[in-house]
Amino acid sequence: MSRLVLQNGSIYTPGGVIENGYLIVRENGEIEAIGAGQAPSAGDAEVRDCTGLLVLPGFIDVHVHGGGGVGMLEATFEGLEGMSRYHAQFGTTAFLATSSTTDMDRIKRALRNAAESIGKTTGAELAGIHLEGPYLNEIRRGAQSKDHIRLPQIDEIQELLNEAGGHIRLVTLAPEVEGGLKASAWLAEQGVTVSAGHSNATFAEMEAAVQHGVNHTTHHFNGMSPFHHRDPGLAGAGMILPELTTELICDGIHVHPGAVKLLFEVKKPEGVCMITDAIFAAGLPNGDYKNIVVKDGVIMLSDGSSLAGSSLTMLQALKNVIRFTGLSLETVLPSLTAVPARQVRLDQTKGSLEPGKHADFLLLTPELELQATFVRGKEVYSA
Repeated sequence: MSRLVLQNGSIYTPGGVIENGYLIVRENGEIEAIGAGQAPSAGDAEVRDCTGLLVLPGFIDVHVHGGGGVGMLEATFEGLEGMSRYHAQFGTTAFLATSSTTDMDRIKRALRNAAESIGKTTGAELAGIHLEGPYLNEIRRGAQSKDHIRLPQIDEIQELLNEAGGHIRLVTLAPEVEGGLKASAWLAEQGVTVSAGHSNATFAEMEAAVQHGVNHTTHHFNGMSPFHHRDPGLAGAGMILPELTTELICDGIHVHPGAVKLLFEVKKPEGVCMITDAIFAAGLPNGDYKNIVVKDGVIMLSDGSSLAGSSLTMLQALKNVIRFTGLSLETVLPSLTAVPARQVRLDQTKGSLEPGKHADFLLLTPELELQATFVRGKEVYSA
């Protein structure tokens, strides 16, 4: 790959927006330099004029099961590649392939496949794995399989980490179930981010969970004990305890726009991690698929008992949160970039436009229409 120079764009950096700036990408796909005005002599580099365009860091989705008709649990490279290409069309430059509660053999196959596929996807980069379940609370299981929920055992979790080749970066579990606190502390010691989700924890149990390494909540407000003035539950704990970063599905379906606004006012963007929770049916037309029904962007179990993931994209989540909160693009952007990178320990290389980091960036119009997606300096999607 040759050097690439972006010129004349509005570049969104941690220090602010650089108007009419430049961004230089090295041959190895890392950012070499960012500045205002004309770039230094480009030599034989490819120069791209970005006049009138916004240059944003790419979105990082730490909770996504599938999209475009394919999913992680297929346990095929084609499934992960399809996810990668689908979500790159909507601004995702890195993602964690996310499992769900099913039989243990199927989970292990999916983990092995994901581990073997790291570094091979050609759209958004498969940057690791999110293990959602099977260590959940049946009361708050939502669309997760009741028959396959298990109590956490350290030996079994170690086996899963081994199957995943050390690529599990995030684990969702219910910390209040038997063995939950012990598992949380052990995972945190291994460098894995632990998230409370599909949990019926009380506020006091969440205070204990935080002391045992939990620092994240899964799809906040969904699949958890709700806020009550006599027991704020997990929903309240996420808003009250500063140690917890809260995931958010900002589709206007899983969480009311007013609750989105509340969460951003209480936690601030640095405490909110935007996700899609998209499943294989995201992007498919209305219809019945396996045990779920898609209708006008809403995905439900066929029996209508629960939402079953989402059809959301990160780009639409960005547009929604700006509309729901009234906050500026610059203000909310970290919730889709720097915050997810921080939460799953990718922030040394991803999550912001800075020299030395991966050149994962987006070109958008001022109306937030995506023109191109770049991963490590390579254009992987063009409108």
